[in-house]
Amino acid sequence: MSTTGLRIGEAARLTGLSAAGIRHYEREGLLPEPVRSDSRYRLYGEADLHRLRFIRLCRAMDMSLHEVRTLLGLDLENKSDCLAARRTLDAHLGHVRERLSELRTLERDLLALRDRCDGSGDHCHIIEALHQAADRTAATMPRGGSPRHV
Repeated sequence: MSTTGLRIGEAARLTGLSAAGIRHYEREGLLPEPVRSDSRYRLYGEADLHRLRFIRLCRAMDMSLHEVRTLLGLDLENKSDCLAARRTLDAHLGHVRERLSELRTLERDLLALRDRCDGSGDHCHIIEALHQAADRTAATMPRGGSPRHV
């Protein structure tokens, strides 16, 4: 099946992305500006669809746009690019391991919070603890929240 000249809706359907997502990746420079029809519709070919699927796969692995951009810029046949790809994945693994550690801490905190109340008291100690924690963090939280990897 030849897919030269597919409009954005069909490209979205075939890649599992939304049309807005495709436009976003174009704006981010992850996808070259597409060919336009006489009516100014974006038109996508096989190479575009492959690139979009590659981007979607990387994003499903929680890679940042910077990491995806790096991987897209590497050459499959160049040995030094293989090392660059490995370094990119190693850095991403570091982010994933950090997040796993954060999630284990979150799980412990949630279990401790849940154990504060069994529903038999005159008020809910879980909600009480959440209100207290919200008051404590209001004074210490930096504006804009904490930065995330992705």
